[in-house]
Amino acid sequence: MSTRFENLKKIPPEPAARMLAMANTKLQTPVSAPASAPVDVVFGELEKKAAQIDILRLLAVALPPREATWWACLAARDLIGEEPKAVPIPLACAERWVFKPTEENRIAARDAFETADMDDDTTFCAMAALYADGTLGPGDMNDTPAPPNGVGAAVLAMNMIAARARADTFKSYLDLLIDRGLDIARGGNGRVTAGQGEQVKAKG
Repeated sequence: MSTRFENLKKIPPEPAARMLAMANTKLQTPVSAPASAPVDVVFGELEKKAAQIDILRLLAVALPPREATWWACLAARDLIGEEPKAVPIPLACAERWVFKPTEENRIAARDAFETADMDDDTTFCAMAALYADGTLGPGDMNDTPAPPNGVGAAVLAMNMIAARARADTFKSYLDLLIDRGLDIARGGNGRVTAGQGEQVKAKG
């Protein structure tokens, strides 16, 4: 029996349907699970229906913002390659915020988000860090709510951009992205290999 979706201790024990509604998003794949079904149950049904992108979509809203931002940063690292000449500033700022989520680092993520080159896809990482506390940003914007799916949309976008850059291994790479997110949901660092989520049952 698969243990892929077990022990996701970082994901709140609330219905998946509620998480999706709060984020103002929805799955593209019809599910028969009741509205009260927790995330792991919905993941299981989506897996049986080979709905990888919807698993990513649900993970993006189910993971806590800091963990979700790190998940996006891992995808961004795939996109820029193992030995980039320089790490894009939005990605660097987002990673810095993940490791140390201070106001100063959030301000840096905001600045990187606002000034990044329009062709820099890693801007989505800085966007996730910026919206992580549920507001539009630090300072004067700290009283203004962020879009309901600000973090989730940014994180999903970063993962999908990385996936589309791997057209020759698209489906297997989607599985890698899923297994990374699941590892993070168990409290890991997301640095896993494809298929590892099927083999590893995290200890509670």
